[in-house]
Amino acid sequence: MTEEHQALIWQADVTHPKLAEEAKEALREVVDPELGLNIIELGMIRDVTMDNEKAHMVMILTTPFCPYGPALLEMARKKVEDNLNMTTTIEVGMQMWDPAMMEEGVGADWGLF
Repeated sequence: MTEEHQALIWQADVTHPKLAEEAKEALREVVDPELGLNIIELGMIRDVTMDNEKAHMVMILTTPFCPYGPALLEMARKKVEDNLNMTTTIEVGMQMWDPAMMEEGVGADWGLF
């Protein structure tokens, strides 16, 4: 695995690994309509924390003024809340998205890596 594609580790991967994996699989169903890739493949979910039956996600957008941003944020929040059956909040992270954040192998489809 290249340094650019080190697997992103959420806090929940350490504290609640089974639930984190369930959240990750549920979030694969949320697809960016412009890019045709899901938000996990794109690396848009930067962190997930869980405690006391609550989940919190930090998500970034591929562009600052993404017209689908609000809908993607709500779909992601709702997908985790429904699949894990726990109150879920989401915030927009300030980190700028970069194609190097995509899962290993995904960027090759775009000719990036």
